[in-house]
Amino acid sequence: MKFRILLAAILIGITSCRQSDTKNNLVFKYNETKGIPTLDPAFARSLPVIWPVNQIYNGLVQLSDSLTIQPCIAKGWSVSSDGLTYSFNLRTDVFFHNSPAFKNGVGRKVVAADFVYSINRIANPQTASPGAWIFNALQGVNGSSKKVCEALNDSTLVIKLVKPFPAFLGLLSMPYAFVVPHEAVEFYGNEFRRNPVGTGPFQFKFWKEGEKLVLRRNPNYFEVDEVGNRLPYVEAVNISFIADKQSEFLEFLRGNIDFLSGVHATSKDELITRGGKLNPRYSKKIIMLTGPYLNTEYLAMLYDTTLENMKSNPLKNKNFRKAIACGFDREKLVTYLRSNLAYPAHQGFIPFGMPGFSDDFEGFSYNPALAKEYLSAAGFPNGKGLLPIAIATTDDYVDICEFIQHQLSEIGIPIKIEVLPGAAYREMMANSKLPMFRASWVADYADAENYLSLFTSNNFSPSGPNYSHFSSKMVDELYSKALITESIVSREAIYRQIDSIVISEVPVIPLYYDKVVRFTQKNVLGLGVNPMNLLVLKKVRKN
Repeated sequence: MKFRILLAAILIGITSCRQSDTKNNLVFKYNETKGIPTLDPAFARSLPVIWPVNQIYNGLVQLSDSLTIQPCIAKGWSVSSDGLTYSFNLRTDVFFHNSPAFKNGVGRKVVAADFVYSINRIANPQTASPGAWIFNALQGVNGSSKKVCEALNDSTLVIKLVKPFPAFLGLLSMPYAFVVPHEAVEFYGNEFRRNPVGTGPFQFKFWKEGEKLVLRRNPNYFEVDEVGNRLPYVEAVNISFIADKQSEFLEFLRGNIDFLSGVHATSKDELITRGGKLNPRYSKKIIMLTGPYLNTEYLAMLYDTTLENMKSNPLKNKNFRKAIACGFDREKLVTYLRSNLAYPAHQGFIPFGMPGFSDDFEGFSYNPALAKEYLSAAGFPNGKGLLPIAIATTDDYVDICEFIQHQLSEIGIPIKIEVLPGAAYREMMANSKLPMFRASWVADYADAENYLSLFTSNNFSPSGPNYSHFSSKMVDELYSKALITESIVSREAIYRQIDSIVISEVPVIPLYYDKVVRFTQKNVLGLGVNPMNLLVLKKVRKN
């Protein structure tokens, strides 16, 4: 009741006054409820860190909103015919931000040796960066006798791989691969986390942890817009740290925050309709942006029939798995449980928005008659003789599992739901203790290989992400072929072929592909959405 009274007062205020402070239009403001533990790109593993780091630093390459690889500090590159050697030609007009770490406090020009240092720093075990894995494909770093990451001169960088990996350029777009100056890392030591020095469109100004983080426009930023205007447009980025989602929402309605990400339960019914559209009462003040997000939600089943918990389990029967896949309505699931803020997964495991996804792909749709046919073919006509099959999940997804439970019961498949604490769930999933479980896979980089590696034999859990223990000689061969295929078009055709094999064998059942959902004030222009849910502020304007 208190929330609704306060909300009503705010709505009256919205219609009766206008902001008169024009300086406010020079500052982009957003809130981070989870806090920001570091501004060091070596530890940018989650969105609360990735978003501000993405404003402060740059890498060799960057992603467009459609996830194509674009030049950044590297203005061009070439790849050797064997796919092992990458040569980058760097811009000569990129400078680090001014900092006490430099002589006279003035930032110096970025050179190829800075990337050698930055890559070695990430790969060094002593740094303990969670991103060290992105350089596993290199022949060797940190004092190796072979110069596999070498600055031929100030503007030429050469990187050599152990084996071909066409997704490598995508890895280089991640924050782990952003360039940092050795002077600043050495000058600040452990305090580099709160004294960042990069090359990005915004530079560090002030940070009182838990209260406010301020970034200021970098006047020397090297990128320009389509007509030659130097980026960025706004003068500052102001990040607050209001932990309570309800309070954050109210601040957004007051106009004190320019941007909200996602829909929280506390404001969902107020902000959007049941059909997933913006509440009409806010149409004059707020813009709602949606688009694909590279996350596939799915059911997974152990494919490894040699495991003790699968020897008498009906899940080892492919027809039984197909009965489950056809036995529930993804359209209703998305409509009623996700307010249409997702896409029903009628295709493969590769999500909508990822290069390699195809609308022509034939996956599974709701077909109870066909599900019953599969159930009979599996030896369980109308579910006769079946004992309850367990779906393991965490408490965040009980509603989805209950929906599936109800619909499968109508075709004769009894389901019980096991709700586990997060840590126990992850441990049991990794160690093949869960015959069937709900899971999700979010892309680390913009290449479908990121998804299909879950189905290769050498990635069996617990040492890899193949939690289903799916094994196919054809998939392994096609996957290896994709890794030596330079053409993006040809590689994506192979990816679709792998996806088709996986879906036909049903070790996983895709449920839905997620959406990015953003809300901005009406006067915010140029924010947009992208399938990686990156926050790109260099082209944002405020009217």
